[in-house]
Amino acid sequence: MRSAILQYIDAVESADYNKIIELFSEEAIVHSPLYGDLSAKSFFKDLLSDTQRSKITMLNIFTSIDKPNVYSAHFNYEWTLKDNSEVNFNCVDIFIFDEISKIKEMTIIYDTYKIRGSFENL
Repeated sequence: MRSAILQYIDAVESADYNKIIELFSEEAIVHSPLYGDLSAKSFFKDLLSDTQRSKITMLNIFTSIDKPNVYSAHFNYEWTLKDNSEVNFNCVDIFIFDEISKIKEMTIIYDTYKIRGSFENL
């Protein structure tokens, strides 16, 4: 699952929709502070459509002490939106994996204060 998280980070950074979606189960859902609750397919179409560039610096990967299918990735996200607005923030993504190591649920956690104005202007 650690490998899947690293593949996910690389795929987001390279804006490779197909590689991202391969890591998620068919019914996967993403909980995002900006986009709300969406299927993984819809979320990543929207995210990539709004993104000009992503640079992600991995800081930590954590595992749950009592749930073997739950992992978290802590990283710094340098996000350039399609209108050239740039934001930089620390983020935590919580991944819940299914029995075949596909991501079935992802919760994104970060303070939207720095980005909300730029995002709403898109």
